[in-house]
Amino acid sequence: MSRLGRIPVKVPKGVKISLNGTNLLVEGPKGKLTRSIPPGISIVVEGEKATISRSGDDKPAKAAHGLVRALLANFCKGVSEGFSKTLVSVGVGYRMALQGSKLNVSAGFSHPVVFDLPQGVSGKVDDQTKLTLSSIDREILGLTCDKIRSIRPPEPYKGKGIRYEGEKIQLKEGKAAGKGAK
Repeated sequence: MSRLGRIPVKVPKGVKISLNGTNLLVEGPKGKLTRSIPPGISIVVEGEKATISRSGDDKPAKAAHGLVRALLANFCKGVSEGFSKTLVSVGVGYRMALQGSKLNVSAGFSHPVVFDLPQGVSGKVDDQTKLTLSSIDREILGLTCDKIRSIRPPEPYKGKGIRYEGEKIQLKEGKAAGKGAK
């Protein structure tokens, strides 16, 4: 069995899990999430724990076993607590502003870049350089943060760009530093 798939998922209070055929539905105080799971995977909810099992030992079932367990754990945490990630823009004149569901990013280009936040993702900007995004779906949140970061990823010489909060950038030394002074 999958090591990760064997671990039971703790179901928080107020979270309801239902499996209708191959459709998984998780409802909680913050909202509801649904996803189709592969055939051969079954979920049994007993009190505050949910266990995931597979029907056979074929390769696709083994691969999906741990995946479905991780997805279920993320769904349970998302509908009860939610997820959030913070992006920071570093550089002179690098700013972010949120107007409704549109994010304006000034990141050293000749024009501001307008990014539409997907449905289910909300944001908040602090000090024009710090963007905090939150959602109940961890997958959509991660993809959204990655798309925003790809507008201007941190460059390796001065570290300017958009990065995750707490992300360490390995800076390279410039050409002049390698030759030595004459």
